[in-house]
Amino acid sequence: MSPHSAEVRTVAAGCWWDAVRVPAAPGVRALALLGERTGAVIRDGYGGILYWLVPPGEANDWHLPEVQVLGRGSHVAVPPSLRTKGPGLYWQVPPAYGRECTDTARLHAALSTALSVQPAP
Repeated sequence: MSPHSAEVRTVAAGCWWDAVRVPAAPGVRALALLGERTGAVIRDGYGGILYWLVPPGEANDWHLPEVQVLGRGSHVAVPPSLRTKGPGLYWQVPPAYGRECTDTARLHAALSTALSVQPAP
């Protein structure tokens, strides 16, 4: 990812990271559960989607409802590094040195819990 780009870029997944695509409601709950243990998270403010970056291949066998793992053969729209507010595509949690990817076991646990919670009517 080019740190100095001013434009959204389409980046191939599966080389440096995979992306875990989650609808906003369970994604926000999972983000709260992870707290400071999360890595970088991209938010699509128009589409209502969050994307976690995880090490390549480590989430390939996940079977969670509403969750899609984007690896080799997929592409992800990546916002400029300084875009941390919407509208549109932005970094909900910007990448930081040593904190680009989220630990897959922690993310899986947080998503499992977040997806099991029923929203209040």
